[in-house]
Amino acid sequence: MARTDHYNDPSAPKATTIVVAVTAFVQDEHGQLLMIRRTDNDLYSIPGGAQDVGETIGHTVIREVKEETGIDVEPVDIIGIYSDPAHVIAYTDGEVRQQFSICFRARLIGGELRTSNESIEVHWVSRGDLNTLNIHPSIQLRIEHGFEERSTSYFAV
Repeated sequence: MARTDHYNDPSAPKATTIVVAVTAFVQDEHGQLLMIRRTDNDLYSIPGGAQDVGETIGHTVIREVKEETGIDVEPVDIIGIYSDPAHVIAYTDGEVRQQFSICFRARLIGGELRTSNESIEVHWVSRGDLNTLNIHPSIQLRIEHGFEERSTSYFAV
């Protein structure tokens, strides 16, 4: 299912739902960041996705990273909660979501890089090379906060 991200777009459709989702900021032993290129919008992103009924939010992080990248992780901290109503996501089935994502810092514990039906590419990317990728502003903000190693979690008031 394809999606279109609208950000500060006055012509964007109105959100109809909010879905709990996660993203994961994962670095390797060299400080490179785990990135995917998404199949649904062709943008680069840190891995993540929606929570399933019956799972904890921590398990959502573990499952989504494994599904999209082949990498095994352990969530260790919350970088922030991103719930900007100016960011809505329109899906081809008619659903329009307001962004709501909890971004976790996760520790690499194993696995091997691979793509999935949700990721066209999976890479470890150096911080200096991130500016060469087409990344949505909401994901760029999470990445910035992840590299800052803030002492408190981010959230908008």
